[in-house]
Amino acid sequence: METQTCPVCGVKILVGVVGGDRVQFSAGPPGTRARLWARVCKYVDKPGCINPDGGSQTPTKDDYYKPDVPR
Repeated sequence: METQTCPVCGVKILVGVVGGDRVQFSAGPPGTRARLWARVCKYVDKPGCINPDGGSQTPTKDDYYKPDVPR
Protein backbone atom coordinates (compact mmCIF):
# COMPACT_ATOMS: atom_id res chain seq x y z
CA MET A 1 0.00 0.00 0.00
CA GLU A 2 1.27 3.45 -0.90
CA THR A 3 0.17 6.92 0.22
CA GLN A 4 0.08 9.76 -2.30
CA THR A 5 -0.41 13.39 -1.28
CA CYS A 6 -1.78 15.86 -3.79
CA PRO A 7 0.46 18.94 -4.03
CA VAL A 8 -2.54 21.05 -5.05
CA CYS A 9 -5.10 20.35 -2.31
CA GLY A 10 -3.09 18.31 0.21
CA VAL A 11 -5.48 15.34 0.33
CA LYS A 12 -3.99 11.90 1.02
CA ILE A 13 -4.89 8.90 -1.15
CA LEU A 14 -4.13 5.35 -0.05
CA VAL A 15 -3.28 3.45 -3.22
CA GLY A 16 -3.54 -0.33 -3.49
CA VAL A 17 -6.24 -0.83 -0.85
CA VAL A 18 -8.53 -3.81 -1.39
CA GLY A 19 -11.72 -2.50 -3.02
CA GLY A 20 -10.03 0.52 -4.59
CA ASP A 21 -8.03 3.58 -3.61
CA ARG A 22 -9.24 5.36 -0.45
CA VAL A 23 -9.19 9.13 -0.01
CA GLN A 24 -8.57 10.54 3.47
CA PHE A 25 -10.62 13.75 3.60
CA SER A 26 -9.82 16.40 6.23
CA ALA A 27 -13.23 15.76 7.82
CA GLY A 28 -15.66 12.87 7.66
CA PRO A 29 -15.24 9.26 6.58
CA PRO A 30 -12.82 8.10 3.88
CA GLY A 31 -14.09 8.20 0.31
CA THR A 32 -13.20 7.30 -3.24
CA ARG A 33 -11.29 9.07 -6.00
CA ALA A 34 -14.68 9.60 -7.69
CA ARG A 35 -15.99 11.48 -4.64
CA LEU A 36 -12.82 13.57 -4.43
CA TRP A 37 -13.16 14.44 -8.12
CA ALA A 38 -16.86 15.34 -7.78
CA ARG A 39 -16.24 17.62 -4.78
CA VAL A 40 -12.83 19.13 -5.46
CA CYS A 41 -10.80 18.15 -8.51
CA LYS A 42 -13.33 19.07 -11.19
CA TYR A 43 -13.27 22.66 -9.91
CA VAL A 44 -9.47 22.94 -9.63
CA ASP A 45 -7.63 23.74 -12.81
CA LYS A 46 -4.05 23.62 -11.56
CA PRO A 47 -1.14 21.57 -12.81
CA GLY A 48 -0.04 18.85 -10.41
CA CYS A 49 -3.48 17.51 -9.44
CA ILE A 50 -3.10 13.73 -8.92
CA ASN A 51 -6.79 12.99 -9.53
CA PRO A 52 -7.77 14.97 -12.65
CA ASP A 53 -10.22 12.33 -13.95
CA GLY A 54 -11.57 10.71 -10.78
CA GLY A 55 -9.88 7.37 -11.30
CA SER A 56 -11.69 4.38 -12.72
CA GLN A 57 -14.89 4.84 -10.72
CA THR A 58 -17.87 6.86 -11.93
CA PRO A 59 -19.20 9.39 -9.41
CA THR A 60 -22.65 8.67 -7.98
CA LYS A 61 -25.24 11.31 -7.07
CA ASP A 62 -24.14 10.93 -3.44
CA ASP A 63 -20.54 11.82 -4.31
CA TYR A 64 -21.37 15.43 -5.15
CA TYR A 65 -21.37 18.09 -2.44
CA LYS A 66 -24.80 18.95 -1.08
CA PRO A 67 -24.84 21.98 1.21
CA ASP A 68 -27.15 21.97 4.19
CA VAL A 69 -30.24 23.94 3.25
CA PRO A 70 -32.13 25.56 6.14
CA ARG A 71 -35.81 24.70 6.22
